[in-house]
Amino acid sequence: MKNQTSTIVAARTKRRRNSAITDTFQLLILGSGLIWLVLRGAAEMNYVWQWHRVPQYIYKVIDGELIFGPLIDGLLVTLEIGAYSIVLGLVIGLITAFLRLSDSYSGRLLATIYLELVRNTPLLIQLFVFYFVLGPIFEIDRFWVAVLCISFFEGSFAAEIIRGGILSVPKGQVEAGASLGLSRAATYRYITLPQALPIILPPLAGILVNLIKHSAIVSVIAVFDLTTSGLDIISETFMAFEIWITVASMYLVITISLSIVISRFERYMKRSTLAG
Repeated sequence: MKNQTSTIVAARTKRRRNSAITDTFQLLILGSGLIWLVLRGAAEMNYVWQWHRVPQYIYKVIDGELIFGPLIDGLLVTLEIGAYSIVLGLVIGLITAFLRLSDSYSGRLLATIYLELVRNTPLLIQLFVFYFVLGPIFEIDRFWVAVLCISFFEGSFAAEIIRGGILSVPKGQVEAGASLGLSRAATYRYITLPQALPIILPPLAGILVNLIKHSAIVSVIAVFDLTTSGLDIISETFMAFEIWITVASMYLVITISLSIVISRFERYMKRSTLAG
C-alpha cells in the first residue's frame, strides 16, 4: 500500500514538473515572438531606440538625494485611485448584493436599475457623465470623480459575484442559523459570508485586476495618473515604444502583485475553513 501511494505521489510530482517545464517553454516562445514583433515594427519605422533616457523619468539622484520622476509620481496616483476604488467598489458591490437579495421591492428595483445602467453603458460615457454633469453639480474634484466612476462601474460586477457566492451557500445553513435564534445580520456575518468568501475570491480577483487596468481611462479627464504621465513624456520626447513598454510593465507588476496577494489570502481562507 505504501509503495503504491509513493508511486502515485511520484507520478503526480513528475506530471507537475513536466507541466511547469512545458508552460515555461511556451511562455518563452510567446515572449520571444512579442519581442520580435516589436523590434520588427520599430525597424520598419526606422525607429531609434533611446532606452538610456528612460531612467530619468523614473528617478534621479541629485546631490545624493533620490527624486522620483514623473512616471513614479503617476504610478503613486494610480495606486491611490486603485486603493480608494477597491474599497469603495467592494462596499458598493456588497450593498447592491444585499439589496438584490432583500425582501424590499424598492431595494431590489434600485439595485436592478443601477446594475442595468452601469453594466450596459460604456465606461468612457459614464466617466464623462460623472465629470461634466455630477462633478460640477456636487463640486467634486476630478480625482474623486475618477474614483467614484471606477468604483460604481466595478462595483456593479462585484455585486453579482458576491450575490452568486451568497446564493451558493446551502439554504440549510441559513435555516440552522435562524433556528439558533440568530438575526439575519448575524447569520450573514457568522454563517453565510465566511462560507461564501472562498467562492467569491477567485472571480473577485479578476474584478480588482480589471479595476487597476480600467483606471488608465481617467487620463481623458486629465487626472495625473501613470497613463497621463506617459502621454506627457511621449509628447515631449517622442519615445513612444520605450515609454509605453515601461508603463505597461508597471501596470503588469501591479496587477500580478494584486493577484498573488488575493491568491494567498484565498489559500489562507481555505486553510482556516478546513481547520474550523
